[in-house]
Amino acid sequence: MTTRILIVRTSSLGDLVHLLPAVSDIAAHVTDARIDWVAEESFAEIPGWHPAVHEVIPVAHRRWRRHWWAPQTRRERAALRERLGSHPYDVVLDMQALMKSVWLVRQTRGVRHGLDWKSAREPLASLFYDVRHRVEFWQPAIIRQRTLAAATFGYAIEGAADFGLRALTEGVAVEPTALIMPSASRDDKLWPDADWQQVFDDLQGRGLALRLLAGNDTEQARAQALIRGRSGAEVLPRMGLRSVAEHLARARIMVGLDSGLTHLSAGLGRPTIGIYRASTPVRTPLQGPAYVASLGERGQAPDAARVRAAVAEALDDARDGAARQAVG
Repeated sequence: MTTRILIVRTSSLGDLVHLLPAVSDIAAHVTDARIDWVAEESFAEIPGWHPAVHEVIPVAHRRWRRHWWAPQTRRERAALRERLGSHPYDVVLDMQALMKSVWLVRQTRGVRHGLDWKSAREPLASLFYDVRHRVEFWQPAIIRQRTLAAATFGYAIEGAADFGLRALTEGVAVEPTALIMPSASRDDKLWPDADWQQVFDDLQGRGLALRLLAGNDTEQARAQALIRGRSGAEVLPRMGLRSVAEHLARARIMVGLDSGLTHLSAGLGRPTIGIYRASTPVRTPLQGPAYVASLGERGQAPDAARVRAAVAEALDDARDGAARQAVG
């Protein structure tokens, strides 16, 4: 017999990465699980990378809200409503606890689980669940997601977080490159150019080529300005999430601002250093099977010396780990 499970977690990129270990837990403890996942169309690739996810159901909130009552939007919303209601689920698990996720949950058929009033980011969302679970708010997002899944299915969390991304990393040769993410969704997350230059000097001094990630035109211009006149550095062209993940999987190290791609790097098992300036790492620290460092705090960015020390520690740790593996 199959246990049909629908997970609702639409965005953002980093939040979807944080949910992957909970999916691994569910698959390990609910051995007959058939897991579907509702995700924002821009990030729908990510759930599909996990081997336990059967079907990804895309939603287009970000695109629809600009033209909510346009004929095409209405047709797409009607198609989604039909899809969500066409199959009964044993468990519908809202991992987001926002009114926008409740809008999706209410269109499903099944026992609806979510956070209780004191645990949800938007407490009103809790009123729409059949079963409510208490999960402490001020703890890392990955632990919150794993705890909610464990409470829903009645098991205890065991072991380290498993992101289920081995298909992207197995057999991949690591290259002498450092991936850099110097941009973020908000300007108050940016780090001073002079500090970046010091880190670049250290990375290149260790024989690593610099590969900068950038999305829109503004980010492309910022990245180009950072490496102007510097040999052995380039800004990668804009690419899809899969291609970015493949670049990350091959990198010796990743240094980036607090962004979804930085969290993806950690989940892929690459040594990763995150620079926090406008957010706190208390709730969203980097987590992964290799060296990670979440540096800084809201209103207090780390200085270049702290980041450079972490770079040295990460690379030395990776080198020692490779040596231990070779000996073993």
